[in-house]
Amino acid sequence: MRNLDAIIKAYDVRGTYPDQLDEDLAHEVGAAFVRVLGIAVRDGGPGAVVIGHDMRPSGPSLVASFAEGVREQGCDVVLIGLASTDGLYFASGHLGLPGAMFTASHNPAQYNGIKLCRAGAAPVGQDSGLREIRRMIDEGVPAGEGPLGQVREQDMLTEYAQFLRELVDVSEVRRLKVVVDAGNGMGGFTVPAVLGDEAGLPSLPLDIDPLYFELDGTFPNHEANPIDAENMRDLQARVREVGADLGLAFDGDADRCFVVDERGEIVNPSTLTALIAARELAKHPGSTVIHNLITSKAVPEVIVENGGTPVRTRVGHSFIKQTMADTGAVFGGEHSGHFYFRDFWRADSGMLAALHTIAALGETPEGTTLSSMLAPYDRYVASGEINTEVADQAAATETIRQEFAARGVTDIEDFDGMTVTGDTWWFNVRPSNTEPLLRLNVEAADETQMAQLRDDVLALMRQGA
Repeated sequence: MRNLDAIIKAYDVRGTYPDQLDEDLAHEVGAAFVRVLGIAVRDGGPGAVVIGHDMRPSGPSLVASFAEGVREQGCDVVLIGLASTDGLYFASGHLGLPGAMFTASHNPAQYNGIKLCRAGAAPVGQDSGLREIRRMIDEGVPAGEGPLGQVREQDMLTEYAQFLRELVDVSEVRRLKVVVDAGNGMGGFTVPAVLGDEAGLPSLPLDIDPLYFELDGTFPNHEANPIDAENMRDLQARVREVGADLGLAFDGDADRCFVVDERGEIVNPSTLTALIAARELAKHPGSTVIHNLITSKAVPEVIVENGGTPVRTRVGHSFIKQTMADTGAVFGGEHSGHFYFRDFWRADSGMLAALHTIAALGETPEGTTLSSMLAPYDRYVASGEINTEVADQAAATETIRQEFAARGVTDIEDFDGMTVTGDTWWFNVRPSNTEPLLRLNVEAADETQMAQLRDDVLALMRQGA
């Protein structure tokens, strides 16, 4: 028996192939997707689903099975083939169709998964359809009625690249040397189209130095997970070696982007959030900008300084996207390298974040470095996320609460875990939903204060390990 709870997660379907996620399950997910979301014309839906996949070897066969499940429910299928996740979101938004992206993002080679969305790239998570899809698969998906849906193939790459270039125009920037580490993931497919001329678009004033552009779902060089600093070392070294202006790293499905400055130093995603927020507010004065609760304190400061309204959310893309919809926010950023854009159907796009970074630097005078340009947005010292295994998450959190209350700290907030705030520092402790872990994020005015605070909280946390 399959353990669907281990495969159907909070935001997607994901597991090892073929023992957890196989063609049979993909077929059932496709059929249940049509049923639960009412996609068929008979249910008032658009009558078609757009499907893409990344470079993992199991992708094509899983797509074929999923598509068959969709067709048996009387819906058509639009196959876009190889795509980044934001390429699938573009197709969903541009065509006005619900979509399915076959990817396991940054996970190791033995994994695959399915990210589902409604028309216009609206997310499908546990509270917006996934729970019902899981229940229907458990109970048995009803057989389809009427004729099979049709299949057509449609290449969306050029339209995707053109759309992004129109949102962030870099055609007139000063010439920049950019190293890009695609990690053998989908950045190797999209970067030549968007930043190069392989999709038939005009050349840009960019000299791209490619690392690991060969699509290879076995990840022979390093995992396509740039949030792990170990996977950034090749990019950092190459930027220093060739004297590049900046470096870009994408995860496996290229929906996240990390940046390295001219010194080879990794740029904090909160710093990029602040930069892009300022740029979007210059275009859309007075707008709302979303940030999750563990982005730097610099982010809401910059938003206010640029005339915007900051709104804080819980961690997780479904919360970001829903809050953006509720507030009409122009932009949203997360500490994990996800960046969301109202003009991109509120979906996340690593490539748009990369274009904003290139545009911002390319608009400065010759000789300006990325580190100097970003200095006004990089105001505090952060620990990064530290995971600690604890036997009792609630008891460990309460121990920390009592200790800081005894120190006279009164700003203690329960929102997506517990956030404790002092005059020049803050930290958040939040439990993992799936593992016996507490996740700690600390930020302070300087390295010494941050390290002391980090070590204090970790010592308290480990008392319950």
